[in-house]
Amino acid sequence: MAVTLEQAQRVGYTCLKALLRFAFMVANNLVAIPSYVLYLIVLQPLRILDSKSFWYIEGVLFKWLLAMVASWGWWAGYTVVEWGDDVKAVSEDEAMVLVNHQATGDVCTLMMCLQDKGTGRTHRDQQLVLLKDHLEKYYRSRNRKWIVLFPEGGFLRKRRETSQAFAKKNNLPFLKHVTLPRLGATQVILKTLVAPQENGAPSGGDAVRKESKSKGLQWVIDTTIAYPKAEPIDIQTWILGYRQPTVTHVHYRIFPVKDVPAEPEALTNWLYQRFIEKEDLLTHFYETGAFPPPQGQTKAISREMTLSNLWLVAIQSFAFLSGGMWYCFFQYLYHCLF
Repeated sequence: MAVTLEQAQRVGYTCLKALLRFAFMVANNLVAIPSYVLYLIVLQPLRILDSKSFWYIEGVLFKWLLAMVASWGWWAGYTVVEWGDDVKAVSEDEAMVLVNHQATGDVCTLMMCLQDKGTGRTHRDQQLVLLKDHLEKYYRSRNRKWIVLFPEGGFLRKRRETSQAFAKKNNLPFLKHVTLPRLGATQVILKTLVAPQENGAPSGGDAVRKESKSKGLQWVIDTTIAYPKAEPIDIQTWILGYRQPTVTHVHYRIFPVKDVPAEPEALTNWLYQRFIEKEDLLTHFYETGAFPPPQGQTKAISREMTLSNLWLVAIQSFAFLSGGMWYCFFQYLYHCLF
């Protein structure tokens, strides 16, 4: 089939745009990541004198790094609509976020979602002993709020067949849009981070603010990511921007950690139930284009997430100015020494 001039122009424009975006991403990483590391090196005396302030500053810098990644998708037209519970109510509390995993773009989507919420870290499959050691030594001492976990242990397309075979063998539900979660990392996080205390529900104003000061994991945020037509965005698309503008839908449910069982068998069943519910949510979304309303309500309410272009430009400008400053500093140092 012959290619028309209009089609050739469209392909050429897409390729040029992808090339320019890739060049910007490379430049962005070359200035932002070294600057982040160098700032932390310079601030090491503060770490000794005032560890809390040091880790607060590190958290802010890290969140700005996430904002740079979020900007790549935002400026390509990859936006997010949020459904379900409003997690801003618990954004200052410690929480574990359980997410279904379809593609590499899931992490980028979460980076965008975290911009107006807690500062977190993402953990995939790790050796459980090392994970426990990391949580005990570093996570709590650095005043982290949210920890993000993909309990399925891999991408949907890679684990679906194995999960379905396991479900059939053990008389468990047949799942198409998610896979059965693994227990290990979830159990380690709960055992390590949950304090022996009472927790309430994410509502009630002063009560929530009072509880947010308590230590220990307080909430489990069940997060379900849905892509239009079940076509996930991968990291290459996020960077190059060759896909048409796409709205990703993210659904939240908040559970007080006191309602999550600690015993392995009960916790496994609880996790399975959450992913069975994810399956129902995604099935409804793919059939109707929207998530179902909460139980007892007739209409589901969505919230379009927005990022400030001015804020994103300011962060990018800070990164490039920092890169230029460090370059001038090392150039001056080189001339002084040699």
